[in-house]
Amino acid sequence: MSLDFSPPRRRPRGESVVPMINVVFLLLVFFLMTSRLAPPEPFEVRLPQAEQGEDGETAPVLYVSASGEIGFEDARGAAAVAALAARVQGTDAVPRLRADAGTEAAVVARLLKDLTAAGIAQVALVVGQR
Repeated sequence: MSLDFSPPRRRPRGESVVPMINVVFLLLVFFLMTSRLAPPEPFEVRLPQAEQGEDGETAPVLYVSASGEIGFEDARGAAAVAALAARVQGTDAVPRLRADAGTEAAVVARLLKDLTAAGIAQVALVVGQR
């Protein structure tokens, strides 16, 4: 009887997946750093034009469509006004109003009255530059 004291044979190693994982994580970091995480607009709004304006800080945005539909994040109508009022309550943030250029002035005036009744004293109207 003979004993074999030689080291056991090593099985051949397969390809390592570590480089693939590194590439996936690098791509993930790249896309996270270059993407802009912002909620989508509830509907398309064509802004009225102004001669000159300035960029402001990020603030909650209330949308008004050409047909007079009101939207804030996922809320519509009176619920959108209430959600906006709840968001800005206790903060110094001035909410923005993005009204379509085709929106009737009476709709905007009624909305401003509703916003005042909800406790929002100041609103900034967003316009596009020419």
